[in-house]
Amino acid sequence: MTNIEGRVAVVTGGASGIGRGIAEQLIAEGARVVIADVQRDVLESTAAEIGAVPVYADVTDAASVDALATTVLDRFGSIGIVVNNAGVGPLARVADMTLADWRWLIDVNLWGVIHGVTTFLPILQANADGGHLVNTGSMASFSPMAGAGGYAVTKYGVAALTEALALELEEDGSNVHVTLLAPGTVRSNIKNSSRNRPDGSTGALADVDISEGPGAGLRWIDPIDAGRVLTRAIRDNDLYALTHPDWWHIVESRHDAVRAAFGKSVEDSP
Repeated sequence: MTNIEGRVAVVTGGASGIGRGIAEQLIAEGARVVIADVQRDVLESTAAEIGAVPVYADVTDAASVDALATTVLDRFGSIGIVVNNAGVGPLARVADMTLADWRWLIDVNLWGVIHGVTTFLPILQANADGGHLVNTGSMASFSPMAGAGGYAVTKYGVAALTEALALELEEDGSNVHVTLLAPGTVRSNIKNSSRNRPDGSTGALADVDISEGPGAGLRWIDPIDAGRVLTRAIRDNDLYALTHPDWWHIVESRHDAVRAAFGKSVEDSP
């Protein structure tokens, strides 16, 4: 098990939404938490409200993530838990997406995680008692949907990175563990992702409030609930932390299609 109490934890995208819920739950379980975000005003107010330490960081910038780690180490002397959570979720059909759309989405959702892993993994590995690394994916890490192809590309990438890293850490006998957090529908600010899009970048991506229309009938949870799911996974060293296990049928249908394709032999081809 990974102990949470007394650990120093870093949560990117921690000023709101799922990141805030994770930070609050880590604090409730005895961790000293640093929240990092690009929204300076919200970052400061959230930190004051929940009892976290605010540090500005832009996960799309490797130097900014390095500076975050340096700031935390200078203040606390160690880091035991890292949650690479910062992400955006605007939607568009693949055929409509511009290169600017792709670059922004990948910069935040995938490069942000890559920067976090590259910076923090050696720090966790240097701990005598190891640590825990969390990467936030999505249910879209397992099953894409029309209109969210770009988002799914990034979240598939996060899943692949996390799963491969878990295998490598196991091969090494490392006492660093890794978890893929795959949230379903959570009440968060992801519907307002474009507020943080760099000035001058335009394209087809648009914020969508999926809680309206067909999404209104889905099971929605609060960010703190996602935080509780994750801290349980951290304590148990689970590879996957799923907020909506009742959505297995969505993933299963994709796996069934893949299984059926494997069942077709070369001899069956004309």
